[in-house]
Amino acid sequence: MTSRRPEILFPLFAELIGLPGIGPKSASLLERLEVTRPRDLLFTLPSGGVDRARRDTVQGAPLPGVVTVEVTVGLHQAPRSRGRPYRVFVQDAKTEFELIFFHPHVDWLQRTLPSGQRRLISGKAEIFDGRVQMPHPDYILAPEDTGDLPAFEPIYPLTQGLTQKTMTKAAQGAVALAPDLPEWIDPALVQRNGWPDWHTAVRQAHSPASQPDLAADHPARARLAYDEVFAHQLTLALARARDRKRPGVQTLGTGTKQSQVRAALPFAPTGAQERAVAEIVDDLAAPRRMNRLLQGDVGSGKTLVALMAMLAVVEAGGQAALMAPTEILARQHMEGLAPLAAQADVRVEILTGRDKGADRAAKLADLAAGRIDILLGTHALFQKDVSFHDLRLGIIDEQHRFGVRQRMDLGAKGAAVDLLVMTATPIPRSLALSNYGDMDLSVLDEKPPGRQPIETALVSADRLEAVVTRLRAAVAEGRRAYWVCPLVEESEVIAATAAEARFKTLRAALGDGAVGLVHGQMPPAEKDAAMAAFVAGDTQVLVATTVIEVGVNVPEATIMVVEGAEGFGLAQLHQLRGRVGRGGGKSTCLLMYQSPLTPSAEARLSILRETEDGFRIAEEDLKLRGAGDLLGVAQSGVPKFRIADLERQSGLIALAQSDARTFLAQDPELTSARGEAVRTALYLMEADRAIRLLSVG
Repeated sequence: MTSRRPEILFPLFAELIGLPGIGPKSASLLERLEVTRPRDLLFTLPSGGVDRARRDTVQGAPLPGVVTVEVTVGLHQAPRSRGRPYRVFVQDAKTEFELIFFHPHVDWLQRTLPSGQRRLISGKAEIFDGRVQMPHPDYILAPEDTGDLPAFEPIYPLTQGLTQKTMTKAAQGAVALAPDLPEWIDPALVQRNGWPDWHTAVRQAHSPASQPDLAADHPARARLAYDEVFAHQLTLALARARDRKRPGVQTLGTGTKQSQVRAALPFAPTGAQERAVAEIVDDLAAPRRMNRLLQGDVGSGKTLVALMAMLAVVEAGGQAALMAPTEILARQHMEGLAPLAAQADVRVEILTGRDKGADRAAKLADLAAGRIDILLGTHALFQKDVSFHDLRLGIIDEQHRFGVRQRMDLGAKGAAVDLLVMTATPIPRSLALSNYGDMDLSVLDEKPPGRQPIETALVSADRLEAVVTRLRAAVAEGRRAYWVCPLVEESEVIAATAAEARFKTLRAALGDGAVGLVHGQMPPAEKDAAMAAFVAGDTQVLVATTVIEVGVNVPEATIMVVEGAEGFGLAQLHQLRGRVGRGGGKSTCLLMYQSPLTPSAEARLSILRETEDGFRIAEEDLKLRGAGDLLGVAQSGVPKFRIADLERQSGLIALAQSDARTFLAQDPELTSARGEAVRTALYLMEADRAIRLLSVG
């Protein structure tokens, strides 16, 4: 079994120094582009290209634009005063034009452009005062050197101090090191898509002959993108296969406690909820560990699904834990779940960082003795002194707030804990496949009956007084409203200050007792008190930062005002809007913006006005903002592809997942000829984790 990088790849993982034109200085500049080895250069493809095909004359060329033309050098004209340009007059086959130089080195210009000599000139030409000028040409070559200039020049991403010429030479040097490698993609797939082999693809991608060669769907680029995605999906598939081999505990619920809770519900669960519960109960009963993602739009009823899953575990004599990202959300789960669980004689408790002394000790003793059936909490559930009697199911609410490490920590609290991850952020299919491809997926795509549509309107910040007047009338009618303050990326402290200022102005306008305040800088007890007052109707308007974005449930609230809406992402605005429309009353969401709106902000806000479908909103958000922003840069599971584009190549991801799983089913140890080639691909793509998964089985 190969457990070391194959020798054929050694040159690609050597130092950059030694490639054409790369010394210590340029190597340190390349590091800024996350390029430290020839392999990284191979996967740093040209981001654009310049047509440098030769013309006889600048006459008739589309200007301004790049022109490449052979000329005879004429007179040099030095500037008469400071700040004026140095001019060199040149003659092509049909007309005379000027080369313009600011702050020139005159000796160099006279050596490079001697009067009477022929030169090939290439650069951006423009018309100024009726004459064609070319300021600072990109290339000035003697006729015998013109072979160095490609007809179409690839343009690479750069960093300050790194020139296009250096980057191009280094990339070509890396391409020269690329070995011929055995084929790791399914031959039928290669043939069907018309993809070249890996070596040819690398060569073609770095030597585009025209603009279409730079497109993501060009066969060479598509193949290299597929290689990246395939290696990632194979890693996920191996992780999935390993998890499926690890023994779980068969948890067979009797259904009695679930039936008791169903009987107490004031509504019937949706078909999507029933389907998700059935999938989870089947997983719990299986002899392998569950690793499932429950994905549902705002208000689709994930909490009820989670409760039914936990009841199935309790019926079998086990315990369940549900971990929320914030204390507010954990306490809200407690308020919602405990009364329902009590209908089935199930004890639910909450553990947060606020539990201290004797209370905490008593809870921990009851938990260890099995007297607590379901434990809710925050990160406090990970602490070393928290011991369960028989933890069978761990549920993590709001996946993107927790890293993989925390998932593992919770899983380590029991012998073979089944894991359910819940997210209220609809994730586009391409991202779900690329980030959670090792997990089984349940989707809640129906709204519970009785959810009202939310009227969404865009309002300029200039109309603030009119909004406050409308709010005063609504409060007089007994309605409740959220007022969310602008997002301040740099600092929760600044956001809190903005919220406090808005709280004061609204309190002055609406009356002292009508307005509450909650933000991330408040002590937990004050936050809870402000939320409780709003829930009870003691205050009718809650001024908040995005601390209320996730999960807060006040069915009586029917108005959501978001200030500075243009600064929020689409998914976040959708989450905020989902705080209203939870009761029987007609709900409104006002998105206040500062004029003028940028085109992208206008596009974002218009989509929200058009639809309440979280999955469509997530797809649009992905197109507008990209994968990193959508899931949060800190998300530990987001793969960082150099070539593949998650937004525009989602089809490749689905294809790669299917191919990876099919291939592993046929060759789980990668011992076939294609399996050996796949190992090479995994090392090339630095998916060493996959090899380690294979080694440990």
